Amino acid sequence: MLDIKYIRENVEQAKAGLARRGQKSGDGLARLVEQDAHRRALLQESESLKNRRKTLSAEVGKLKREGKDASREMEEVKSINVRIKELDDGVQVCESEVQQTLLNIPNIPHASVPDGAGEEANRTVRVWGEKPRFGFKPKNHVELGERLDILDLKRAVKISGARFAVFKGGGARLLRALIQFMLDVQTRENGYEEIYPPFLVNADSMTGTGQLPKFEEDLFKLRDDPFYLIPTAEVPVTNYHRDEILREEDLPVRYAAYTPCFRREAGSYGKDTFGIIRQRQFDKVELVKFAKPERSFDELESLVGDAESILKKLGLHYRVSALCAGDLGFSSAKTYDLEVWVPTQDTFREISSCSNFMDYQARRAKIRYKNSAGGKTEFVHTLNGSGLAAGRLFVAVLENYQQEDGSVKIPEPLRPYMHGQEIIAPGQRGAGPNRLVPDGE
Repeated sequence: MLDIKYIRENVEQAKAGLARRGQKSGDGLARLVEQDAHRRALLQESESLKNRRKTLSAEVGKLKREGKDASREMEEVKSINVRIKELDDGVQVCESEVQQTLLNIPNIPHASVPDGAGEEANRTVRVWGEKPRFGFKPKNHVELGERLDILDLKRAVKISGARFAVFKGGGARLLRALIQFMLDVQTRENGYEEIYPPFLVNADSMTGTGQLPKFEEDLFKLRDDPFYLIPTAEVPVTNYHRDEILREEDLPVRYAAYTPCFRREAGSYGKDTFGIIRQRQFDKVELVKFAKPERSFDELESLVGDAESILKKLGLHYRVSALCAGDLGFSSAKTYDLEVWVPTQDTFREISSCSNFMDYQARRAKIRYKNSAGGKTEFVHTLNGSGLAAGRLFVAVLENYQQEDGSVKIPEPLRPYMHGQEIIAPGQRGAGPNRLVPDGE
């Protein structure tokens, strides 16, 4: 969340920053400042009365020791105690109101974020690779998956409902290979420590990263227990250090985590409904960083590069876009999207969002470090990004590496994870280099 002191001292600047997002938060910020001013006035009066009570208590003791009447002073102390209780109750109410208001205000875009109201204003930063050229009409990932018998959406609907998928045979192996490959690259080459977190988290964790209270309708919540299914590994991994003070010499801290992710996709009806582009359950490798404030934007650039490394190694055409202010996520100060080329849709599809939240999440989750330069305890900056979304990477591999006969060539970096298998072909099952085992054999 935003720093109340910053808002108090820079109301117009905060309004302008939120206006860049398209947020009409001027009245809300004004109310917040009023709530905060009232809270501070109550607090000041309470502290003043506590000092007066302390003085009176000393006078009562002195009068009693001298054998004098202290009833008037004792009556005033009693009256002050009643008023202090009223004031302290009022402070608690105000603090709760201020906190709830702050939790519903999005982050302010960084100055380097381009202006704009929606994705059409996002700025392409770079494009890597070339579109694949086919001497035939390419099939989409659903056609390929069904023909190869590695993807079953119909039975997934029977089992669960819309926006679920069953990966089977070579498809299940390919998905697992992609996840293992991404984890190995990030941990062995890019310096991340692997972490395997819980998939169920409490409300404090969801609040810490900004999913609550704003986006509760998009979360799966358990009926009889106080848990939520995670929408991304960002939630448990960022909250791994909630309420902690990190050592400055350990920064930046880098974690990579594989988890399934669960989203209700409320409000996304009719959007990306074809195939497995947008699912209610999907797999993802997430990258999370905790950094010193002065280094966080350099860390963002390296985070993007780490996510890109997967696409480069797999030889997939992609682009990197800087999101405009109006397209930023709720908690983000700056975001880059990585979008991979999907041939049959003749467009790029998002496969990773890499964001710097600055101290926004750290304030909510109380994640700090002790700055050796000034000796003060400060909030870290948190960053995260998909490294990458496994289901969408599965789509990209199928469509970009398909062959005219309907088979799919396995990119070389994935072959060690597929026991040397080089191609997924119709009727194929089992493992081993290039071994085609007809069904029923």
